[in-house]
Amino acid sequence: MEELLKVENLHKTFKLSAKQQKLERTKSKVKKAVDGLSFVAYKGEIFGLLGPNGAGKTTTLRMLATLIKPDSGDALVDGKSIVNEAEQVRSKIGFLTSELKLEDFFTPNFLYDFFSDLYGVAVEERNARKEELFKKFGIDEFAEVKVANLSTGMKQKVSLVVSLVHNPDIIIFDEPTNGLDVITAKVVTDFLLDLKAQGKTVIVSTHIFSLIEKICDRVGIIINGKMIECDSLENMTKEKNLEDKFFDIYVETVGDQNEK
Repeated sequence: MEELLKVENLHKTFKLSAKQQKLERTKSKVKKAVDGLSFVAYKGEIFGLLGPNGAGKTTTLRMLATLIKPDSGDALVDGKSIVNEAEQVRSKIGFLTSELKLEDFFTPNFLYDFFSDLYGVAVEERNARKEELFKKFGIDEFAEVKVANLSTGMKQKVSLVVSLVHNPDIIIFDEPTNGLDVITAKVVTDFLLDLKAQGKTVIVSTHIFSLIEKICDRVGIIINGKMIECDSLENMTKEKNLEDKFFDIYVETVGDQNEK
């Protein structure tokens, strides 16, 4: 199997304000968001990062997308370092996050063309790919409607296609179905499977067990910034379903930490 992503011993720590310390119920002035995380992802697979809120999933993906730098460790995206070759990494990935806010004033048409230009996509290729994606997601009817007037689901669809204007080989999605209605969520999950069929590598973070079970080939369970277990979905669920497996691991891990 061709290795397209190799994550090696990533660490990321954040300083906590007094308010954050209170919310976190801790006296510590720092938080280890990601603590020695390592894993690999292969060409043509969907890899799931599964964990509770605050586990470090989003921080991990933001580092992989070069939005923030790790304190230590590195990751190679198709051979390029997220630390030393961030610009080359960005050209190889698509990154979709719920934190991506589209400007209300602009239309899907304008945004798609704008981001295509940023990536240097040729006009002919841009137009052909836009027509394909807009039709697939039903955006074509709303192409000239301002973002402010689009539904939440349509905004998510536009965000998705904008993140893929350059047809990247590695796609990183943070909670791709979060807040979506069931119809839009199915459109998105079906598209993730389509990307896999095209030979793309897809990294998905989520806390939704059914999403992992439906689309992922392998899954890594992350708790308190650490990779607790990483295996194929088939092996992970040999003896019990994913939800029961996860909670066994969670109780064992958190219990061990509490005892310490």
